[in-house]
Amino acid sequence: MDTTETTPALPPIGEIYEEYARLRAEHPVSRNEDGLWRAARYEDVRYILRAPGDFSSRVSQRAEEDPEAPPSMLFSDPPGHDRLRALVSRAFTPRRIAEQQVQIEARCEELMRDLIGSERADLVGSLAAPLPVGVIATMLGVEDGDFAEFKRWSDAIFSNIGEILLGTPSEEAVAANEEMSAYFQTRIDELRRVPRSHLLSDLVHVETEEGRLTDAELLMFCRLLLIAGNETTTSLIVGATRVFHEIPELFAQLQREPDRIAAFVEETLRFHSPFKATLRRVTRDLELGGQKIAAGELVLPLIASANRDERIFTRPDEFDPDRDPNPHLAFGLGIHVCLGAPLARMEGRIAVAALLRHLDGIRLVEPDSPELDGFGAPLSVPVHLDRRG
Repeated sequence: MDTTETTPALPPIGEIYEEYARLRAEHPVSRNEDGLWRAARYEDVRYILRAPGDFSSRVSQRAEEDPEAPPSMLFSDPPGHDRLRALVSRAFTPRRIAEQQVQIEARCEELMRDLIGSERADLVGSLAAPLPVGVIATMLGVEDGDFAEFKRWSDAIFSNIGEILLGTPSEEAVAANEEMSAYFQTRIDELRRVPRSHLLSDLVHVETEEGRLTDAELLMFCRLLLIAGNETTTSLIVGATRVFHEIPELFAQLQREPDRIAAFVEETLRFHSPFKATLRRVTRDLELGGQKIAAGELVLPLIASANRDERIFTRPDEFDPDRDPNPHLAFGLGIHVCLGAPLARMEGRIAVAALLRHLDGIRLVEPDSPELDGFGAPLSVPVHLDRRG
């Protein structure tokens, strides 16, 4: 699919935050060039995320055209959303997430050994993408030899997420979705006969008074983990590396004081939000930020703008590695708060600790690349490594 005419050029690095500041000051709720409403201030974004009765997550035109299609947990409302969330939460437990620490640390060490083999590398291809892909794949019982396919599906689907929701997905995205569904359907059938000790098996067999997850719902959750789980962590690792490039002295500070890594990760989530925005559909005529919005219209809560709102955060455009409190909205809020946030935080902390342990610094080769401020994680981030010794 040729997107040269339909995909707008990304603004130069940093300009997006200048635009957010202007919107917060002058037009906190306004329309963008596509006619979508956008909310720039923290309190408005927070309200939208916490009011599913007024701001529906059923935003996909494809869902409206095919009401029989199983809803994604991300793009559904109560009571359907609550049933799915309750079932999935029974398997995606804090214990199951905590169990991943050993494999995350081992996988990270393996990737770091390869990364430091040269002075220049692709951060995304070498660490930021394969780490979360491998973790999620292992949790879903994917065999080692299938990891490359798993990542290819993720890239194809996520790079077309706008078209998937609001238009016609590319042939590549459709093919990736069909291949992934066939792959996991085979494994779901096997797990119904012979349970295994991993997340997908737990999901297959979890049961509450609401019943069990259907095959279609299980496939939906595999897609959700594939996209949201991988992209969030990849963006977080890229964001942390941007900070080390921008504030190189912070690298040595954290090497001396590793107990500050957790707070550093939280500030990275605020400062370089993994997802710049989400999408909601207004369910009734209402007023937001002094603007009248009609039922059925779409609203973009600008999460990255909310996370730099000067009404909430002191010196919001300064990176404060010890910021406390830090009520950022990087993982959303309300009923759709990211289920995998504890996993992403753990992966981020372990990845940052590994960089600090194996390197004396890391710098971006192309710090002004507009891809760094795109909607999700960039496909490639060349870095220069200051190797220890």
